[in-house]
Amino acid sequence: MHIEQGGQGPDLLVMLHGLGATAAVWSPMCAQAAERWQGRWLALDLPGHGESDRQDSYAIGQYAASVARAVLPHVDPAGRLVVLGHSLGGVVGLALATGWFGVTPHRVFGAGIKVGWDDEELQRMQARAGQPPRDFPTQAEAAERYLKVSGLAGIASAESAVASRGVAHDAQGWRLAMDPRAQGVGKPPTAELMKLARCPAHLGRASGDALVTMEQLRAIDPQAHDLGPHGHNVMVEAPARVWDWIGSHPG
Repeated sequence: MHIEQGGQGPDLLVMLHGLGATAAVWSPMCAQAAERWQGRWLALDLPGHGESDRQDSYAIGQYAASVARAVLPHVDPAGRLVVLGHSLGGVVGLALATGWFGVTPHRVFGAGIKVGWDDEELQRMQARAGQPPRDFPTQAEAAERYLKVSGLAGIASAESAVASRGVAHDAQGWRLAMDPRAQGVGKPPTAELMKLARCPAHLGRASGDALVTMEQLRAIDPQAHDLGPHGHNVMVEAPARVWDWIGSHPG
């Protein structure tokens, strides 16, 4: 599994991106980590994304098991393990919070998790999961498509490192780096995982996030946090707001 890391000390912050994205979306936060986090940090490409290997199943439990195996060698028993996940990555963080996968975080933060799904949305995702990767003649065209599907259009440019990590090149041309089958993850059991968490788990959203409402989040986390006037990818738009959120729960 592709891992980017930095910092020093016993505490460990693990950052998990959303569906279709890569660890590069955490770059703005990583740039501030030396001033905002007293410890080490890891940002991972989830299985089937970016430079990480593909896997046979993309069920939430399979994601969590893969992440736990990758993270475990980096955990210092003397320090805290904090997981920060965005969208799909937030659900994976909540799965880790159950303690079922060999690592039990001390605290989990989930930003921008979509909790309301209808049958049509799920059917579209399943249909896309069965389609072959779409090829593009140029890197720029593939990058533009990546920015659109990851919700980063208008936030990052096609020439940015965030965009370049989301595409790959093969004999047919350029394509998105994500395995299309990853879109078959299905409806995440967010509410159920919140109830099963063995550590404090916190949900949050930015007010401009069109994928989830505060009312939906507070139905399962009454203390769900408002991350300010930003969009779905708040960690790219306003990394300081996310650091403030983490810092408001220091224990």
